[in-house]
Amino acid sequence: MARKQIQASVQIAAHEIRLVVGEFHENHLNILRVERVKHSGVNNQSIVHETSVIDALKQACENASNVLGYKIERVLLVVPSVQMKKMNGRVNVDVKSGKIQLSDIQKGINDIITSDHDENLELVNIGGIKYIINGISTRKLPLNEDCNQFMMDLDLFYCEKNTLYAYANVVEKAGLEIMDICLDAYAIGEEAALFEQAISNYIVLINLERQTTTLSLFSHGKLLNSEVLDEGYGAWVSSLVDLTGLKSDACVRLLTDNAVLEEKEYSLDPVFLWYKDNEDRTLSLSEIHEAVKPTVLKWFNMMKEACEPIVNGNGGQIIVTGAGVELAGMNDAVKMIHEKASVYVPQTIGARDGSLSSVLGMFYAYRDINVIRNSKLLVSDEQAINESLKVSKSHGEETGFTKKLKSIILNEK
Repeated sequence: MARKQIQASVQIAAHEIRLVVGEFHENHLNILRVERVKHSGVNNQSIVHETSVIDALKQACENASNVLGYKIERVLLVVPSVQMKKMNGRVNVDVKSGKIQLSDIQKGINDIITSDHDENLELVNIGGIKYIINGISTRKLPLNEDCNQFMMDLDLFYCEKNTLYAYANVVEKAGLEIMDICLDAYAIGEEAALFEQAISNYIVLINLERQTTTLSLFSHGKLLNSEVLDEGYGAWVSSLVDLTGLKSDACVRLLTDNAVLEEKEYSLDPVFLWYKDNEDRTLSLSEIHEAVKPTVLKWFNMMKEACEPIVNGNGGQIIVTGAGVELAGMNDAVKMIHEKASVYVPQTIGARDGSLSSVLGMFYAYRDINVIRNSKLLVSDEQAINESLKVSKSHGEETGFTKKLKSIILNEK
């Protein structure tokens, strides 16, 4: 029986834990489980209430474990690109055997990552690995190539140390082992294939979340820079909360169900009815639009100002993703940033949601680097996973992706 490659990826977002359990099968990522659990422990990407985050992490893992039949013990962690800094590293590696071995490549990486750096930053992940062998450059793993010495060139991505440690700390306090960590901007680049698209192009990635917006620049097949702004779609939600007195979750649903972001005339007919202070109250599309208009325009104008010089001068692209693209009308509204702007939503079955872009990208980032690390660890004990599959089969049940796909097909009939 082929060895299962099941991993779990987790992101501590501003208002919820996002956990995805997936398995690579024949180079395709199959989604086994998606869990979201709300918390109130993060403010502008700083953890302010550990207990809330830890409890939500535990609940998400427990929910997934109960369904899958094995305990979630290890996770891949996505962290925010706070004060991200990219550095380039190069090293010459001697090959004692005359043929490049995996240990030679591992030694080269270790030599690079132990170099000096800003003490306020911590290395998160590496990428863009290039090998120069006998004067020829390649990105493919050069195992068994004949040479006495080769050069490695790679990018090192750092982020603010205290933020990284805070996120890792709550995950470990939730009883989870961290297998690997990746910056959210880098992970989205993997999921959306931005590294390939940016080989001869400039791409501005806008990751719109509840409390923040992360702007990232890709070019020459690399992630060059990321900046985190304390401006998210939560400001739009707050405008509706102030107008209606409704809870924020209800106001998020109003924006998810009603397209009111663009500048145009909207209907005065009621689209929402609720009861407050002993009287019926109604809300029209026009009223929703007018309530969110100042904060929406502020955000779009800010994005336009930031992106136009890059796109107009270099003929690049603007791609918007994150939880914010799930709001109604974002496909058209992003044109207020630039005519070349578009929305990215993952197309993986079972995870077609903009908020999952970085969580899904984490799987690809880990797969790429694990070719070198060669770790055999899985989300849970391999025996527990196999036992769970045996139990399901003994009861005549289909598991994982097959069961999910069949359920979708049957429900559409």
